[in-house]
Amino acid sequence: MSDTPDWHDHLALALVPGLGPKLTAALLERFGSAAAARRATPAELAEVPHVGAKLAAGFAAALRAVDLGPELGRMERHGVRAVPLGFPGYPPPLARVPAPPPLLYFRGDWADADAHAVGVVGSRACSEYGLREAARLARGLAAAGFTVVSGLARGVDAAAHRAALDAGGRTVAVLAGGLSRVYPPEHADLAAQIAAGRGCLVTETPMDVPPQPGMFPARNRIISGLSRAVVVVEASARSGALITARHAAEQGREVFVLPGRADDPHSAGCLELLRKGARLVRSADDVIEDLKGLSTPDSPPRPTQAPVAEPARPAAAPDPTPRPTLTPDEQRVYDALAARRHADELVRELDLPPGELTRVLTQLELKKQVRQLPGRQFERR
Repeated sequence: MSDTPDWHDHLALALVPGLGPKLTAALLERFGSAAAARRATPAELAEVPHVGAKLAAGFAAALRAVDLGPELGRMERHGVRAVPLGFPGYPPPLARVPAPPPLLYFRGDWADADAHAVGVVGSRACSEYGLREAARLARGLAAAGFTVVSGLARGVDAAAHRAALDAGGRTVAVLAGGLSRVYPPEHADLAAQIAAGRGCLVTETPMDVPPQPGMFPARNRIISGLSRAVVVVEASARSGALITARHAAEQGREVFVLPGRADDPHSAGCLELLRKGARLVRSADDVIEDLKGLSTPDSPPRPTQAPVAEPARPAAAPDPTPRPTLTPDEQRVYDALAARRHADELVRELDLPPGELTRVLTQLELKKQVRQLPGRQFERR
């Protein structure tokens, strides 16, 4: 994209430490543009929600001191471009998730076809079964025209990327760190293959910032946000793939799971997801079949047709199973679940202690009035 001053201002915001997606969005809403936010005084910045006087002084100084030269030089050397949220080239599916990255770095090209993407994730320390099944699944998805999204990590991620390339398809790799240094380093050749016309590398992290442990969960929300659905191939009870599944559920994406053996620790996380309501799949064909008829995340709602007059039908027979009696707290929670909600939202909205909410939700599950979905999402049965 062209080096317009407005683009430079968005890049400057991205380079200020501590300005995450929510604060950046608050600045842009308060001041109307990135350029105006850079010119804001400490007093003006202090008026932004969640920015106190101490933070405002630090942000004002940092915004004025940002030197774009080194970052622009690194981007040019590595063939990287940056796209702010709201600019042409920003992936529409990701733009619609809560708190999307304010700016993305790309090496390679995001294509319109990538709106039909499926995330394939799993453990780094996976088994031979996990490697084999990740490759089989990604190969089938790529052959059917889906872009495969993953995290370029060791294990399942790398197997999925390579299989998509081998099938002649496209793949998107989302990194936690900056694009001047590929991590893990042994995947530099794989990253180059992806960026050379068969997909792209994506990150929200400035060019020269190495990956840190806390960056990987944030990276995972981008994997799910770019995808129509996420497939967990193999995941232990503590696998980061479970974080991706949670983000997917929170973003309204489908969560699919390839099952493993009941006694295999490599599959403990997968089996837990299935127990909580994720969809079981055996192959790419199952994923494709389940995705038929679902809108892409960036699709507009389908137009409604005018109602067509129909002959009167006899009234349906009443449900022979009476609804169980609910306590006042159970009724409050049930009423709040008119739409799918996260447990944290219910805590805030209903002003219930987390432990009490858990107790009430458990009772509603036992009464078969609600079900729990992956990512601590709940909905009515």
